[in-house]
Amino acid sequence: MKIGLGQIQICWEDREGSLRKVEQCMNLLQNERTDLFLLPEMSLTGFSMRTEYTKEQGETIGLARELADKYGMAVGIGWVKDAGERCENHYSLVSQEGTLLDYAKLHPFRYGGETQMFQGGTEIPVCRFGDFRIGVQICYDLRFPEPFQILSRQADLILVPANWPASRREHWDCLLRARAIENQVYVAGVNCAGRMEKQYYSGDSGIYRPDGSFLPAGKKISIPDGCPEEVLLCYEMDCDVERYRSSFPTKEDRRENLYRKYYAGGN
Repeated sequence: MKIGLGQIQICWEDREGSLRKVEQCMNLLQNERTDLFLLPEMSLTGFSMRTEYTKEQGETIGLARELADKYGMAVGIGWVKDAGERCENHYSLVSQEGTLLDYAKLHPFRYGGETQMFQGGTEIPVCRFGDFRIGVQICYDLRFPEPFQILSRQADLILVPANWPASRREHWDCLLRARAIENQVYVAGVNCAGRMEKQYYSGDSGIYRPDGSFLPAGKKISIPDGCPEEVLLCYEMDCDVERYRSSFPTKEDRRENLYRKYYAGGN
């Protein structure tokens, strides 16, 4: 499978401007025969808490479906769902056939004020695309290992779209690598880039193999007129997770019943 990571500078609270950039990127990736193009969290608006401007009922999924049809590749895209009193931070995988997966962020980022405007999701879905079974965790979710263990029972590849600031970039790299190692899955982190509002984003997007080693991009494509950090990272991947797991079978030694006992407050 050929995957493209879109490390873009999102046009702040500007869906139309961001959408033009997304289409520009997909046009650039057509020559690479990309199967799946992944964008950062809140792909068209940036990490804005002004939900009166960003919330929607799923129009972004319709736009992604149109782009998937036009450019012949599936798209991973983040958006804000109007869920009533508070919103939900969503990420959807959309192909020419329709929505493959729709995930709502489990852990709103309290430190950044997200809990005031967003509620956490309640589902941990997995979908199949090509030879891979894919799950998603969004940005701050990366700090919570339990959902990754749940996903890794089915998933071979876990996507982590994010708006992760440069001030905590060491955590980003460390946690992506750790989640790959402890779950023996591929982990793909796709972050935004450049300066937005009061934050600077260094990108640092990439894919880690199930043994924690960094998978080098086969090709890097600069985005015309983009900021220096903006880049499209192109990968070609085979699903060989079972080979990693059989060669070093740590999952066979997990003691799920014991863990559940202590989570339930046992002694």
